[in-house]
Amino acid sequence: MEEQIAALTAELAALKDATAGLNKTTAETFYWLTIPLMVLIHAGFLSYEMGASRAKNALASGIKNILAFAFIIPTFYYAGWFIYWAFPTGFSMTPGPIGTSGLEYALAAASPVGPAMGPNVADSATGVFFGAFAMFAATTASIMSGSLIERVQIVGFTILAIVLGSFVWILGAAWGWHADGWLVTALGYHDFGASGVVHAIAGFFTLGVLINLGARVGKFNPDGSANAIAGHSMPAALVGLMLIIAGFWGFLMGCVIFPGEAWSWGTGIFHSIYGTPVTLSAMTFNILMGFAGGAIAAWVLTHDPFWMMSGALGGIISVAAGLDLYWPPMAFVIAVIGGLIMPVVARFVERMRIDDAVGAVALHGVVGLWGVVAVGIFAAGYPALPAEGAPTITLFGQIGGALVMAVLGFVPGYVVSLILNKMGLLRVPKQAELIGLDKVKVPVEAYPEFFPGGIPAKTPAE
Repeated sequence: MEEQIAALTAELAALKDATAGLNKTTAETFYWLTIPLMVLIHAGFLSYEMGASRAKNALASGIKNILAFAFIIPTFYYAGWFIYWAFPTGFSMTPGPIGTSGLEYALAAASPVGPAMGPNVADSATGVFFGAFAMFAATTASIMSGSLIERVQIVGFTILAIVLGSFVWILGAAWGWHADGWLVTALGYHDFGASGVVHAIAGFFTLGVLINLGARVGKFNPDGSANAIAGHSMPAALVGLMLIIAGFWGFLMGCVIFPGEAWSWGTGIFHSIYGTPVTLSAMTFNILMGFAGGAIAAWVLTHDPFWMMSGALGGIISVAAGLDLYWPPMAFVIAVIGGLIMPVVARFVERMRIDDAVGAVALHGVVGLWGVVAVGIFAAGYPALPAEGAPTITLFGQIGGALVMAVLGFVPGYVVSLILNKMGLLRVPKQAELIGLDKVKVPVEAYPEFFPGGIPAKTPAE
């Protein structure tokens, strides 16, 4: 009898080890798969920006997008990942209530010369988490990229991309997208799908840059009226926007915490970054409703295919912050409002003589803020954290968090671009802009069979 009990005990222990191993590799694979899905976002931005550019600038627009992606990976490795774990409680780098923050924790978990940041068979989580967050970082730079097309210097843009992707947005994430973040613990801030910490920060950073960069040659007339400067390929822009939306499934997939691991919030169910429960089922309802509501609203308002697809993305951004909480019909209404806000704000920005080539300030900046505030309107009262006595979501907390995100984005964007402008590193010379950046900056031609010599005819705006 004792031998049978011992055998059963050993068999049970082996079964538990096998189950734990399977859960560990499943969790690792889950986050591994978010990374190529999020790369689709960047393939989408690449197509979107090249299509939105005139033919004479198509390759230059694509090259700067790829360079931003490439430069953010090492700079996020050396700085950004550390910032996320070191600064949730503020600049003091003290530990927060959960204990997964502060200088000591960051040195252990995110030091670029430490054992966690390299091959380590005992750690199957850090690398894939880093990869997912690096994709978030690169997304912020891509959001900015399209707005600056056809007149920004590649060097200046790359510096701006590094500042935004590896320093600015991740500080906002530490404050509002971390269970120890002071916006969460003090205000009950809730931003599940990063409407604020990614989209709003990137949108308002872009606004600060655009003020110093100035408009494209021919965009505005002396009386302040604006000329339309059409891109050379609307189909490429639309395909790009659809790829971005496909990639956002990976982006939002990366916003959940897998169950059953030492670093998980619990077993049996996914949780948000804050430790509150969420299911992929609920997310699926609301992502699809967000897509539909934004696309329908923007199409009805504009009858423009560009704004229709931008509206689909704007609808998802509108519901992203509360994706884990909304009832699907509510998500649809919130997305409709976002789809209606976006083109109206874009026209206002243009009337201010700011040349936002793809509407990122409206689509990501203002709609991102709407997504954050909407949680305070439609989901107030939910607990912001799982701990007893934790703060709840409130309209005041969401508005406060939204303002922090806007300021955190705008001020560095304005200051860094102002410095670059003073140094002559922000904008290309006028003659280069008129000839086309592909001719000046790129050693090959995008469409040699259509434009021999690489210089297409000027548009009426020029």
